[in-house]
Amino acid sequence: MNYAEIKYCDIANGVGVRTSLFVAGCRHGCPGCFNQIAWDFAMGKPYDSSVEDEIVASLEPDYVAGITLLGGEPLEPENQPALADLLMRIKRELPNKSVWIYSGFTWEELTELESRAQTAHLERMLNCCDVLVDGRFEQALYDISLRFRGSSNQRIIDVPASRAAGEIVLWQGDEILAKRSSWQ
Repeated sequence: MNYAEIKYCDIANGVGVRTSLFVAGCRHGCPGCFNQIAWDFAMGKPYDSSVEDEIVASLEPDYVAGITLLGGEPLEPENQPALADLLMRIKRELPNKSVWIYSGFTWEELTELESRAQTAHLERMLNCCDVLVDGRFEQALYDISLRFRGSSNQRIIDVPASRAAGEIVLWQGDEILAKRSSWQ
């Protein structure tokens, strides 16, 4: 897997200060995508154990709320093995850190319908994910006023609550993640 960029102390892609990992590779090809350069699986730099160690270390300070995976497409099959391992390590070593994933795949494509995202690693990733921003970017539905998403078709999903309920539960805001952190 390659990555396009790592942003430390990012405040734009989820609640609080976060480390955001922009992976390389995406087949969705959404017109108007803000990060078209990351569609190419070969662009960027190789992701390896030293990069993973740097990411995990960046999450250690108390002021860092968690990690966000975006891209490219984190749930492309080629990206899932390394990312599943990273997320499992984070949940093991830093269990109070939240995990956000931005994906062009919808919740339904990940959990009910057949899609290329369904691999042996997807379940591990969803087990670690707190919030999923799902759906392809749609230029016609672009709205700059939306919080944490680019177009109005995209949903911000509370993954653990959705899995427990057996239906989509939309994320209700910052308080859910704060509450969930205090449960651990």
